[in-house]
Amino acid sequence: MKLFGITSEETFKEYVETEFQAKYRESILEDWLENNPQSIIEDGNLLIIGRQVTTNLGSFVDLLAVDKQGDTAVVELKRDKTPRETLAQALEYASFVEHLDYEQLEGIFHTYIDDESANLAQYHRDYFELGTDEAAVFNKDQRIVIVGQRVTPEIRQTSTFLRQKGVRVTCVEFTLFETEEGLRLLSSDIVVGKEPAKLSRISSSSLPLTSEKQFIESLDEYGRPVFEKLLKFAKTNAFPIHWGTKGFSLNVDLNGTHVVVCFGYPPHCVFKQSVYTALIGRGGLLSKVDVSEDIAQELLSAAQETGLFQPAGRELKCIIDHALAEEEVDLLISWCEETANIIKKYGLRE
Repeated sequence: MKLFGITSEETFKEYVETEFQAKYRESILEDWLENNPQSIIEDGNLLIIGRQVTTNLGSFVDLLAVDKQGDTAVVELKRDKTPRETLAQALEYASFVEHLDYEQLEGIFHTYIDDESANLAQYHRDYFELGTDEAAVFNKDQRIVIVGQRVTPEIRQTSTFLRQKGVRVTCVEFTLFETEEGLRLLSSDIVVGKEPAKLSRISSSSLPLTSEKQFIESLDEYGRPVFEKLLKFAKTNAFPIHWGTKGFSLNVDLNGTHVVVCFGYPPHCVFKQSVYTALIGRGGLLSKVDVSEDIAQELLSAAQETGLFQPAGRELKCIIDHALAEEEVDLLISWCEETANIIKKYGLRE
């Protein structure tokens, strides 16, 4: 079967099937699936939490993810056909992942997004847009996903056997098509899966960090004036800004220890264009500063009284999806300043 694209001049451009392994490295396939996790499994989206995750045996999980229910998924990629040992490797990785607790999963996630204060549970809730009556139990079960340009009969047969025994294995074949101009199409077909102890520190490769310039350029007309003023406020007061893979944290420096005041995010991320408080979670006020929960609650109440914030789990978020008046931006910055002053006043926990 031939595959054609239709140009703006209503003419056909043929997409020719291309051998992936002849032109691309396996890491390119990782990039593509990492950026399009909704295309990996048969029954929904995945949240990628780690890449090239080191196991206790010194091997590496290509991609580690969690699904909507909180179950983990080990994704094993092969740019050509799947050799016999592919499934054995995937089972080894799954046996490692089975023993990870929530704190270890969150640690992998921190390394992946380069943000030690991120809350995996809240990120997962926002990513999958869970309702107030929905909850996830992390790593209650594990699944295996094998992706290759050709899934061999041996792998198909063994994977089907494992599924019949209750092991959740999905096998996906992909085909790459290209035009002479370099335009590409990727098709995928699920060939199997359509039918119904503390470990040592784990390492994972991280995504590249964004910069202030990239962040500002990613904002829309509503977010740009807000964040430009917020970042100027931080610079004026010598508050450290830590850039992550998507956004930033605004911090107070207490003798070399940085305490988060708030987080800022761009439009095209799971948190949407927003400012999040950092009063309850790791890295923020209650976890590092010698204050009572009453003071944290007072700051939460003060944020709500601005009329800008709404609940986000135990924290609050200010979604910037419309133009804020100058007075509203000043209220937001005043709240940040009040929080920073509290951090300075009470100092670090001993």
